[in-house]
Amino acid sequence: TAPSIHIWDAVNKQTLSILRCYHSKGVCSVSFSATGKLLLSVGLDPEHTITIWRWQEGAKIASRAGHNQRIFVAEFRPDSDTQFVSVGVKHVKFWTLAGRALLSKKGLLSTLEDARMQTMLAIAFGANNLTFTGTISGDVCVWKDHMLCRIVARAHNGPVFAMYTTLRDGLIVTGGKERPSKEGGAVKLWDQELRRCRAFRLETGQVTDCVRSVCRSKGKILVGTRNAEIIEVGEKNAACNILVNGHVDGPIWGLATHPSRDFFLSAAEDGTVRLWDIADKKMLNKVNLGHAARTVCYSPEGDMVAIGMKNGEFIILLVSSLKIWGKKRDRRCAIHDIRFSPDSRYLAVGSSENSVDFYDLTLGPTLNRISYCKDIPSFVIQMDFSADSRYLQVSSGCYKRHVYEVPSGKHLMDHAAIDRITWATWTSILGDEVMGIWSRHAEKADVTCACVSHSGISLVTGDDFGMVKLFDFPCPEKFAKHKRFLGHSPHVTNIRFTSGDRHVISAGGDDCSLFVWKCVHMPH
Repeated sequence: TAPSIHIWDAVNKQTLSILRCYHSKGVCSVSFSATGKLLLSVGLDPEHTITIWRWQEGAKIASRAGHNQRIFVAEFRPDSDTQFVSVGVKHVKFWTLAGRALLSKKGLLSTLEDARMQTMLAIAFGANNLTFTGTISGDVCVWKDHMLCRIVARAHNGPVFAMYTTLRDGLIVTGGKERPSKEGGAVKLWDQELRRCRAFRLETGQVTDCVRSVCRSKGKILVGTRNAEIIEVGEKNAACNILVNGHVDGPIWGLATHPSRDFFLSAAEDGTVRLWDIADKKMLNKVNLGHAARTVCYSPEGDMVAIGMKNGEFIILLVSSLKIWGKKRDRRCAIHDIRFSPDSRYLAVGSSENSVDFYDLTLGPTLNRISYCKDIPSFVIQMDFSADSRYLQVSSGCYKRHVYEVPSGKHLMDHAAIDRITWATWTSILGDEVMGIWSRHAEKADVTCACVSHSGISLVTGDDFGMVKLFDFPCPEKFAKHKRFLGHSPHVTNIRFTSGDRHVISAGGDDCSLFVWKCVHMPH
């Protein structure tokens, strides 16, 4: 409803300027002018408005409707403060800033045979007023002034999503969607006129590489992929160094911290489980499961990992080899939570079929169900074992908390007996002990996840507004005092303390993000 543009200092991470936009719905493209004094922005409003800002003063210089079809990118010529190019759905426009007016010329197909206006996705520039535009079909169009003079056919096998012009030597990098092969790669480095190129393979292990962003500096090409990787490619030796990893498709539902080390696991709808090192902020390993994953849990010794899947299957891996120890599918619907008992004997598997199944791990990897919990009124949200492994608390989708005996699955109704139970973990958003986490105006679905620290004195929660909150535990009083922390954009799906309570890990929904929070001073 109120889009804004933030300009940051890349070194000290301070906000230099915030531009409150005239664009409605959002901003899809920004570009600095050659001197850096001007900023160009493109809106997602119906007119796809183009605005020029003197950003240090927060002043708008000029604004005009860009095109009636969607604009994907607009970029200043790298040597100009007045000329820029915009591309989008079946159009390309060449713009000039004249005082406070914006003048434009449509790209003309000229006399090239069979030339047709394609949807354009990316822009690069050459000397003598040459412009290059990458198309959805994989061609690159070469423009002289605003006339099409040449087409580089099949520059990539798939869409050309990204282009970058290097001012120093005029070489151009293109990035597209491509299957890796001996001759071709998703990243190519071209000469100044786009006549010859050298292809680079990204060695990501993917069947198809999809490059969405490229940059080049000092003999290296930086590549951003559809699969949330940032890769550095050496031009001389073509060596690939993956700098950043991430889940491809969200939400990230599953989160588990190692029982003794500063590692954690994440599981997501992209069908992968990933192991992360907190100190180095790096992904150490990943397992492709072939189906969307919903939940993950470490065994008490940290030697096994249990993963619950969206298709009702669950898998147990040996941590040392990442080999499958056992797998089973007794349910047809998603597994929402999975837990090892503190004595490592039982595995509890909670699903959206209003059930919790128990498995005795001492009987080996055949994983025959020995019992299940009856009378759960709705789907399972969270589960926790008691410290003695004799009881399981279950939070369900109708926002009721139930306690069951393990392994019989018998419903425990005696409130006095429930009050005497010591829980090994607490991830429930329900119960008298966590009454205070619900705010005055909260709907029942607003608080999505919770976790009590290993010390038992603090509680963190995540909610539908992207907020992480820190409370004292227990917090039986309504509307308890807390500290709140922002970072996630949509809802927080899961949250966990690490083994020594030094960090909190939170997982995001559609933004596919993982946040590591440092616990500096815990409340008392």
